[in-house]
Amino acid sequence: MQRDSLDFKNMSVGKLFTKQLLPTILGMAASALFTVVDGIFVGNGIGSDALAAVNISAPLFMIITGLGLMFGMGGGILVSINLSRGKNKVANINFTQSVTGVFFVSLVITLMFTIFPEKVAVLLGSNEHLLDMVCEYLFWFSISLPVTVLVVALPFFIRLTNPKISMWAMLTATIMNITLDYVFIFIFEWGLFGAAIATDISEAAGATIMIVYLFRKSIAVRFTRLKISAKSMLLTLRNVSYMMRLGFSVFMSEIAIAIMMIAGNFTFMKYLGADGVAAYSIVCYLFPIIFMVFNATVQSAQPIISFNYGCGQMERSNRALRLSMGFACCFAIIIMLTFTGFTSEIVSLFLPDKTNAAWQYAVRGLPLFATDYLFFGINIIMIGYYTSIERLRRAILFTVMRVILPVVFFLLLPLWLEVTGVWLAIPAADITTSLVIMSFLIRDRVQKNGNTDKTYQRALQSQ
Repeated sequence: MQRDSLDFKNMSVGKLFTKQLLPTILGMAASALFTVVDGIFVGNGIGSDALAAVNISAPLFMIITGLGLMFGMGGGILVSINLSRGKNKVANINFTQSVTGVFFVSLVITLMFTIFPEKVAVLLGSNEHLLDMVCEYLFWFSISLPVTVLVVALPFFIRLTNPKISMWAMLTATIMNITLDYVFIFIFEWGLFGAAIATDISEAAGATIMIVYLFRKSIAVRFTRLKISAKSMLLTLRNVSYMMRLGFSVFMSEIAIAIMMIAGNFTFMKYLGADGVAAYSIVCYLFPIIFMVFNATVQSAQPIISFNYGCGQMERSNRALRLSMGFACCFAIIIMLTFTGFTSEIVSLFLPDKTNAAWQYAVRGLPLFATDYLFFGINIIMIGYYTSIERLRRAILFTVMRVILPVVFFLLLPLWLEVTGVWLAIPAADITTSLVIMSFLIRDRVQKNGNTDKTYQRALQSQ
């Protein structure tokens, strides 16, 4: 049986990367459109308070997305390495273990959030004015978390056989979400309940397409039966633990976004009130979209990097890194210029009333925040690369910096620059992280050159 049409070992790295990137970007773009349309319909159909309420709930989505990425990337790396070594049966077992693990973890989280929505809402930064709306959205959105996490995790494995399947699954989910959002919000007038249910149904449709595909026997990466014996269960726990370690950095990248949202919500509420949170919510709707594109770039390069790392062909892995970094930087510059040049038009998609204080805050703040995207992209690509070659300490170090530094700058910069400092807190955090990553790369280059010189000197002495 042939594994797939992609020869990760011999095919041109550029061609492989393109074959992975195009459907992945389209799938992620569909997912991004999914999120943006939600925000547009909520802002236009329900109001700025509802937009703020959804933004306060958004860190929950970041956390569950992070879980999907952690198990998906961790399992995907393990599966790629085993496939490169001809261990197809082990690869399928790893895949099934990964999906089973993340599904059960998400079930536990669902129970917590549906039983205690008020406590969760307060922890996420809600005030009394928004509490009822946050709890309503939080409860109904939470019921679909086990499905949502599969939509995030499964594409890592599908891309090893047919990247287009995950693309079509996300396109289907997005079209359904746009349709149902319009029907439930504007026709049925179900408010935030309608927005949440539209998301639930759409995510379920996307997950179903991918699950059905992965049960096919004609593909190399597919579901397989796991043994129930004590020995097998212990092996599963060990493998799942290692997958979580491999994917921990990408999970923490999502947690960093969640913390960015929570810390920002508290800070904007302090300086500008609910209108400030509504303005910040536009950034928070757009930021995960930017992350999705960078994440799609990482996911496109990951199987190439991991497979060739498993084969010992590091030059091919490094070639994939260079391609992904080049694409990410070009995309970031385009987005920075777009958000700076068309700020009013972008903000008006979410808040059509230009006399609203939230609109005015967002128009002033969006260009400031846009300075972050280039450095954010560099950080995400490098963290993904180090994760793909099992250099976990570095990946985790840089990721933890991206978790801690935003909180530090949210506390410090407003004291100096007031509201401008709030908008610049995230850029400052990512610039600092990029500088640290650059220092590590320079140190690696110096050490490599030093080792080369020593080898050359030994060679001369032996002659």
